[in-house]
Amino acid sequence: MKLIAAFFTMIRPINLFFIALTQYLFHQFIIHPILAKANEYPVLDGWNYLLLSVASVLIAAAGYIINDYFDINIDLVNKPKGNVVDSIVSRRWAIVWHFILSFTAVLLSAYVSWKTGLWYIVIINTICVALLFGYSVSLKRKLLSGNILISLLTAWVILILVLAEVWKGIHTSVENARILRLGFLYAGFAFITSLIREAVKDVEDMNGDVKYGCRTMPILWGVNATKVYVAVWLIVLIASLTIIQFYVAQYKWWWPIAYSILLIIIPLLFFLYKLYKAKTEKDFHFLSNLAKFIMLTGILSMLFFKYYL
Repeated sequence: MKLIAAFFTMIRPINLFFIALTQYLFHQFIIHPILAKANEYPVLDGWNYLLLSVASVLIAAAGYIINDYFDINIDLVNKPKGNVVDSIVSRRWAIVWHFILSFTAVLLSAYVSWKTGLWYIVIINTICVALLFGYSVSLKRKLLSGNILISLLTAWVILILVLAEVWKGIHTSVENARILRLGFLYAGFAFITSLIREAVKDVEDMNGDVKYGCRTMPILWGVNATKVYVAVWLIVLIASLTIIQFYVAQYKWWWPIAYSILLIIIPLLFFLYKLYKAKTEKDFHFLSNLAKFIMLTGILSMLFFKYYL
């Protein structure tokens, strides 16, 4: 039982649930309703969609494991009670699980590519596996490169579904345009919120990162400069979402507007306020969790499109 619990600690089941939920909501509440109006069906549907979603989850799980594998010493400083590699799970088994999950994900991606003719899926998912390995080895210890990579991969969770529908051009230009517009809207939201959270986590993890020679933003630029960087992204996101509410108001979508203001924009403003006040590691840990909450409420807003598309 202890080994099973340690395995689930390594793969971050809550984060994996976020990935699966994001793809499910975008597929069921945006792609399906858009295509249903034109009596069309998604290119990725049924088993093909399910296997692709499983592959996405497995790639992320493998990434978390390899990250823990290379971060043993840093984690002993930053989260001594949360580190399971080398204390409960041996390093050898951690690397074995990484390769099992990665290989299975690539295999599933290859099958979906073969069945749908979308060969970019297996190619890019294989690149994702390699990039997550490279991130764990060195990129996460460098200024911005690791943060940008993780944010791009977070956005890719949505974009992989978008490209599947527009790649072959079998849908009408109207449907493709709507899928692209909403896909890039949510991918952009995922990218920016991930950039914000990664920067906050860098500040939270400074003690261990400094000790082992990492060159993250708060170490090179300082905490105050990092807070300014995060604040700029927050202002961009808040301004963008506010403009979108004015655009949506012309269609009288009052419930989505109320939801966005109460559960996305106001929490972002609160985040900005708490960021200004943040000083301790505990403060930045709170902000990291708040960012995750905002990501969740942003994802759940897809539910409205079932009724408003």
